[in-house]
Amino acid sequence: MIRNYIKIAFRNLWKERTFTSLNILGLSVAFCVAVLLSIYALFELSYDRFHDHADRIYQSYHTQQTPDGAEASISKPIPFAAALKEEVPGIEKITRLNGHGVLVINGEKQLQLSAAYVDPDFFSMFSFPILKGDKTNPIGNKSSVAITEYAAKTIFGSSDPLGKTITVLSEGEEKPFTVSAITENFPDQSSLVFDLVLAFENQSAAAYADKKEDWDSSNHEVYLQLAQGIDPAQFEKATRAFTALHYKDDFQNANRDGIQPDKNGQYIQQRLLNIRDRHFTTPRNGIADVSRLYPYLVLGVAFLILFIASVNFINMSIAKSSKRLREIGMRKTLGANKIQLFIQFWGESVLVFICSALLGILISYVFLESFQTLFSTRASFQNVLKPGIIAGSIVGLFCVTLLAGGYPSFLLSRLRTLQALKGKLRATKNNHLRNTLLVVQFSIAILLICGTLVLYKQLEFMRTKDLGFNKTQVLAFPLNGTKEDGVVMQLLRNELQDKPGIVSVTASNNILGRGKDGANMTSTMGFDYKGAVVTTNLLMVDYDYTKTLDLELVTGRDFNKGFPTDSLGIIVNEAMARQLKEENPLEARITLDDSIHYSVIGVVKDYNFQELSKNIEPLTLFLKPKWNLRYAYVKVIPQNINTSFEIVKNAWKKIEPNAEFQASFLDENIDRTLKRERTMTTMITGGSIIAIILSCIGLFAISLLVVQQRRKEIGIRKVVGASVAKITIMLSMDFLKLVVVAFLIATPIAWYFAQRWLQDYIYRIELSIWVFLGAGALALAIALATISVKTIQAALQNPARSLKAE
Repeated sequence: MIRNYIKIAFRNLWKERTFTSLNILGLSVAFCVAVLLSIYALFELSYDRFHDHADRIYQSYHTQQTPDGAEASISKPIPFAAALKEEVPGIEKITRLNGHGVLVINGEKQLQLSAAYVDPDFFSMFSFPILKGDKTNPIGNKSSVAITEYAAKTIFGSSDPLGKTITVLSEGEEKPFTVSAITENFPDQSSLVFDLVLAFENQSAAAYADKKEDWDSSNHEVYLQLAQGIDPAQFEKATRAFTALHYKDDFQNANRDGIQPDKNGQYIQQRLLNIRDRHFTTPRNGIADVSRLYPYLVLGVAFLILFIASVNFINMSIAKSSKRLREIGMRKTLGANKIQLFIQFWGESVLVFICSALLGILISYVFLESFQTLFSTRASFQNVLKPGIIAGSIVGLFCVTLLAGGYPSFLLSRLRTLQALKGKLRATKNNHLRNTLLVVQFSIAILLICGTLVLYKQLEFMRTKDLGFNKTQVLAFPLNGTKEDGVVMQLLRNELQDKPGIVSVTASNNILGRGKDGANMTSTMGFDYKGAVVTTNLLMVDYDYTKTLDLELVTGRDFNKGFPTDSLGIIVNEAMARQLKEENPLEARITLDDSIHYSVIGVVKDYNFQELSKNIEPLTLFLKPKWNLRYAYVKVIPQNINTSFEIVKNAWKKIEPNAEFQASFLDENIDRTLKRERTMTTMITGGSIIAIILSCIGLFAISLLVVQQRRKEIGIRKVVGASVAKITIMLSMDFLKLVVVAFLIATPIAWYFAQRWLQDYIYRIELSIWVFLGAGALALAIALATISVKTIQAALQNPARSLKAE
């Protein structure tokens, strides 16, 4: 019996090989895209879930009330962690963490790697397995360092690194360390990633020893593991007495300055963020807002594409069912019941779906590497080859097959014998279903096209936005060599001063955008000014900083080597000047460290020195040419930029021959900060293209069947004088009406979601009706082109052939 079903199924599929091929093509593409997008989404959703106690591990942050509203901060003072564990019950383990780039020196080899300075509880809290060495406390000895497999291979090659010594250069200080342990490379789904792990006390004096008892300076993160059964919300509430004690001055200053407390009467509230939510968090109004919308949106696109392909299958199955009516009637006459007929027709659908699924998985495997490169992801089949996911996929495939293949099978199996033998199907009802499904298909396609256009316009707006500085002519790179930054900058100026194409050279302790080294950080401080607390971001700069970046001076002047007193001068941005509330900002004098007086010598126009997701905050520039400035900036002329790049590269190699040259132009740095938007745009664009292609495949197949069914009508119309154009319009109009209906349904939905999405951006485009009209026009044009392939051919055909065929 089963063998007979399979034989008949293959025979029928081969007989209708045009439609079978179209179905397999559409479904294979849909399965391929769905598999790739699902792998990506599931990879994103699995971030930080591999830790054994992930449900009890939290990052500590706090919400602080300010004159501009509530603000969130993860930065903590040095004594915070020890005091919190001692004074607030419920903490099982706690660790501080300060991560940044360091220079690792091993003989002649110099490598820029990432390091984390942590406390002993780190390895017992987080599940980062130790492969070799001290597995109990690898950083218990102050001179010990634990390194990853990657770092071990990079530094030592194939030799055993245990017990060997490396030199780590950080914040201008060189220290020797002995390799005590080798850890597994951190998982791709870890939001904590670094190459070296050292004891927290091993930081430079400026980062640790000088601030050991200082509650006013914050420079690191704190993670804690709650004891079993401790409720995070209750723990947060229990920290209020702790906060009131250690942040007493902040409470008094806030009360003095008229700042409004939160609904619980708190000026500062300690909060917890679960480690599993860290990757999905954006601070909003002082609270860590956790949203997994992005990966779920990717899963949604995968589902919609699979849905469109399934709709194609349903439409084509119903449309070509008229060719099998007499077969159904004969089989019913010979004794076949409804269940046998259902199994026969559904079996054919199962074969098509299984072939398509296997082909789709094979294609996705072939294109996986290209997909990873395109979307800068490490998602792979390994991330989803888990029993639960595999079982869910099989069940999902069964459900899709049952819905898409089962409905047409059910429809055919319940036909009456006499109706089937007559070869008649109630076309009106089937046309209604077909038309509804086509409308849904094109609604989805138009929705995705609208999303693509809005995403693209927003991305281009952010990429091309005037950020207030010159981002196209300025080259930036980290000072990652062994020489002191001040010495390097002087040597760099000497090398480049007479070189063609070089305009100016400067440095600062932070980079704009995100450089090739992946660094991006800011420093802040607060101080009293005329009876009020003023908070500002800090930036240590060299001479010519404003000149090199083309920052616009609103008033005052730049730092000048001819003015020795400029070492006690500062330049502020407009946001900082507003905080000082001076009619003339150049008259402002601020006092830091209770004794050092600084004078405002200039005000620069506000520029985006942080990510574009933030409003421009107050900023103060200090002249510190001999400071640990970290990053060099070189402005070049717009002509022959590649030549200028090579000139700077050669100069660097001459000064630091063993250090990597990690230079990029500032516009490239800005693009790196927009990685998420670029990825989303590319995915939605790809989804739109696939959706349109699949919709057109279905539309083409339906138009092919409609033309075959109306051959006699077309022949008669041509005989009585109808033109090719009229016949083409007649055949196309029914389908084009459906596209118009789809546009009317999709546009309000697209407008609503686009408006909601744009609200998350401080700098955003204004939605225009032309975006949505353009999407509708594009869908209409593509549909018309698809239908016209067959309708024009039918209209041009000799009427004698169609009439004779009947």
